[in-house]
Amino acid sequence: MTTVATTKTTLSSLTGGELPRWTPWAVLAAAQALGLVVLGTANLAGAIVSGVVLYLVTIAALSGVVEGRRKATDRLVTSLVVAAFVIATVPLVSVTWTALSLGLRRFDAVFFTHSMAGVVGEGGGALHAIIGTLLITLAATVISVPIGLMTSIYLVEYGRGPLARVITFFVDVMTGIPSIVAGLFAYALFSMMFGPGHRSGISGAVALSVLMIPVVVRSSEEMLRIVPNELREAAYALGVPKWLTIVKVVLPTCIAGIMTGVVLAIARVIGETAPLLLTAGYIANMNYNLFADRMTTLPLFVFTTYRNSGGTDVTDLDRAWAGSLVLILIVLALNLAARLIARYFAPKTGR
Repeated sequence: MTTVATTKTTLSSLTGGELPRWTPWAVLAAAQALGLVVLGTANLAGAIVSGVVLYLVTIAALSGVVEGRRKATDRLVTSLVVAAFVIATVPLVSVTWTALSLGLRRFDAVFFTHSMAGVVGEGGGALHAIIGTLLITLAATVISVPIGLMTSIYLVEYGRGPLARVITFFVDVMTGIPSIVAGLFAYALFSMMFGPGHRSGISGAVALSVLMIPVVVRSSEEMLRIVPNELREAAYALGVPKWLTIVKVVLPTCIAGIMTGVVLAIARVIGETAPLLLTAGYIANMNYNLFADRMTTLPLFVFTTYRNSGGTDVTDLDRAWAGSLVLILIVLALNLAARLIARYFAPKTGR
């Protein structure tokens, strides 16, 4: 009796213009199986892609016959969106898994408490690179945030006419500037001041600030624009000067968005390699002084260690993957900090 009822339900859903809920999964499984049979496991990626294409064609055809053209289009677009999501997720999961599986081999106390000074073969760590990354990024943030924030305040609150349009144009141009160009700019600037071949942490910080400033300007500008004008007008009606209105009313209202933009700008530049290769250089020793001698960052540590390995030395490869994992964890911490800052500083609503 149960089998007969199930068959009647399936037939009624088909005649009623609706595919059973299990149909998409069954079609997907059959399409993937057929792709594996035709192409085999040797070409696994091609078999999966072929199965997805076959699934899209089949489910659209079945839906068109049973449910009509409108529902078939809806199923096709939904499948394309889900496929795009999976395609975007696969590289992220793959990179994360690879960094974890290979980086944990050297994820020990020595790696976080020692530098590479005098190390040949096994041992050594990335303490000098971690300190260099934090110092250079902090210096770049100190340079970029005041300039970017004040520029966005000018564009939103004061900027009118050709000057504001010119500034906006150049900010847009700087947003897409290649990172190597920022490195060349900082290298040329410090070479003019201190002589050719100058390398220092502050030079790398200036290069990163060139990349950070337009991001801070754009994110802060958007946050300032969404502040209701009624708040400004209420302050003006009470006789509050414009500068004090910005400091006491506008900025506190959108401080959560501004802080989130700043943290995301830091996460955007903390993994840069090309500009720091030109400006900060590489050194195996500890260096806490931004204004003297070379300073190593984690991206450069990973690059140099992998280059020294020749792609075969397991010791150097483990160091490189451990440095990559540390960098990923720092970026993850920054993104979590951005969310916490946005929640903490968000304006409290209530009666």
